[in-house]
Parts: sequence; structure tokens; C-alpha cells
Amino acid sequence: MLDLHSEELGAIRDSVIRFMEREVVPVMDDFEARMELPRELVRKAGATGLFGSIFPESLGGTNTGFLAAVVILEEFARLDVRFACCSNQQAGTCPATIFQAGTPDQISRFVPRLISGETIGMMSLTESGGGSDALGNMRTTAKRDGDVYRLNGSKMWASLGNETDAGILLAKTDPSAGAKGVTAFIVEPKKYPGFVAHPIDTMGLSKSFRTAALYLDDFVVPVENRLGEEGEGFKIIMRGLESGRAVVGALSLGIARGCFEDALRYANERTVRGSPLGHYQMIQSDIAEMAIAIEASRALVYKTAQDMDAGLPTNRLASIAKFHASQTARLCADKAQQIFGGYGLATEYRVSRYKCFADMMYTGEGTANVQKILIAEDALGYKLADRHHGKNVSRRDQV
Repeated sequence: MLDLHSEELGAIRDSVIRFMEREVVPVMDDFEARMELPRELVRKAGATGLFGSIFPESLGGTNTGFLAAVVILEEFARLDVRFACCSNQQAGTCPATIFQAGTPDQISRFVPRLISGETIGMMSLTESGGGSDALGNMRTTAKRDGDVYRLNGSKMWASLGNETDAGILLAKTDPSAGAKGVTAFIVEPKKYPGFVAHPIDTMGLSKSFRTAALYLDDFVVPVENRLGEEGEGFKIIMRGLESGRAVVGALSLGIARGCFEDALRYANERTVRGSPLGHYQMIQSDIAEMAIAIEASRALVYKTAQDMDAGLPTNRLASIAKFHASQTARLCADKAQQIFGGYGLATEYRVSRYKCFADMMYTGEGTANVQKILIAEDALGYKLADRHHGKNVSRRDQV
């Protein structure tokens, strides 16, 4: 388990910064202009071990844990938030869910190739009209037909759904059973018919790492690709999402830090009436608020990762960290845009991009209102937030 001040964690952070500055930042704008997924960059990141922190070495991971994963995602987002969009698919919920719930054959077939970046992953849960009860209101169905299941329905906001090679998709095998009728599947859209993905146009987000609407028309999934038993999808996805929530706050933290650093640089360089912007007290007030919020969010995000590495339940704490960090990202993006003035709307400055991603993090990956409900119900004693705690991906005894 890595310590916050260990040399190894510092070396990991330095390696991420080098990779991003040398490989990603110089070319990412070109990929965005072509609306092209930079598969080679994803493979390079995987080969460097940047997607394998929470997985054992036997699967090609680095077994450095959730704290390392947080640091990696934080630096991804700080240096180019667009590239960070692949982390959940390659290093988080998608491969973690397979590792937690899959058979030995499923794990060996899919996890190493996902964390190495050789295949592009996906997690597809949300449906149009599903709201915060995505599982209970699910309409996509899966019916067994001999050695395969045939899936029919549609999904929304499936990140990299238009590019995925292998991903997780939830469907109902018993439509009358609510959330208890949901089953999890490993899907391979490029190998089997019946899967169509349409990228969704979004304002200010990545044009290379896109989200998609999925349409399933007798989409074929082999029985051996079912995760767990029929009806276990709810339990499986809740455990998988806990792993994702442990690090997702790091994305917001990275966005906040990027905004803060750009605002500091601009406030020192831009002069008004012969003085740098930073000499004015209103600007200093904004800078102070940003600095305070970032330190508080960092403490929560890192604490969540440390608890996850220790094998402790973290769903409640991760929700708090995610909510706080997403608020911090919006605060810092808003303050930075105000400091930049009109230039904060210009695409040549990344502040405009960070503003859009900050808004996305507030509503995506579990909306702010859903996080507040989970936190409040736990505090009131109505529903224990950590009730789904299960096998920890990065526990040392699994190496």
C-alpha cells in the first residue's frame, strides 16, 4: 500500500506528467479536429502501466492501488481532461467489474487487454427515462436462446460506446422483477450482430472520446459472456461502481487544479492599469476560495483511495468526495473564467473546455442530487450507503 509521501507515489506522478507532456498534449488537438479516437495513445498509456494500478501483476497490472489510480487520473485531467475520458473504461469500472464478478476465463480473456489499452472498454447502464432508478426502470431485455442471449432495447450516455471492443451492459432477464431481474453481460459489439451506436453531440466536450446512444436489435451475447447468474446484475454493478467512485473524484480534482494553475498564470501575466491582475483584492479573493476548495477536495479524494486500499467500505465517503470535488471543479472553472474575462470563452484557452467538463462532472458519473440523497439517507439511518461493500479489487492477498 503506497503512502501519500512515498517516493514511489511521487515517481508515479512524475511518470504520468512525462507521458502526458510528451505523448498526449502535443497531439490531442489534432485528434480532436479529426474527431478520431487516439487508440495508439491509449495503447501507449496501457503499456506504461497507467491503467493497471488496481489490478494484480498476474493480469498485467501494477498492484499499486487506488491511491496511485487517483494520482494518475488527477494528472490526466489536469494536463488534458479529454484524454482522462478513457480511464473509467480502461482502468476503472469496466475492467474492475469483470475482475470482481467474472469467471477465471472471463477475467483472463478481457481484463489484461482492457488495462493494456489493446481493447477499448465501455460501461452501459443508463437508459432514456430511467432517471436515478436506472436498474428498476430498465427496459432493455435479454432472452436466452440456446447458447446465446438476444438483447433488445436502447441505452444512453454510453461513453466510448461507438468505439468499444468489449464492455459491460445491463439488461433485464426478468422484466417483472424490477432491479432484481437485471443481469450483467460482457458484450463484444464488433464480433456479434445487432448492435448500433450513434455518437451524441455534446457542447464543449471531447470529440475524440465520445459518448453514444446504443440500439440493440436481437444483439447476440454468448451465454459464456454473462457475468454472474441471472438476476445478479444489481449486486454486481453496485460493487463495480464502488471501485469507480473511489477514483472518480480525482477527475474533478484534476479539472479544478488545471483551472487554478491557469488562473494563477494569467493573473500574474495580465496587467490592468499597470499592475498584474493578481494585485487586485477581488482577484485574490477568488484565488483564495479556489485554493481552499482544492485542498479540501484533495483530502477527501485521497482519503477515499486510502480507505479503499485498506479494504474498508467507501461508498459513503466516495459519494462525499465526488460531490465535494465536483463542486470544487465548477467553482474553480467559474472563477478562472471570470479572471480570464472574455478570453475565458475563447477555445485557444483550455479554461473554456474545463468549464464544460466541470459541468459534466457535476451531473455525470452519478449526479450531485443522487450523491446528496445517498449521503442524507445514510446519515438519517434510512439506507446504509456501504451495504454493497464486497471484494476489493486491489487487496494484496489477491496478487
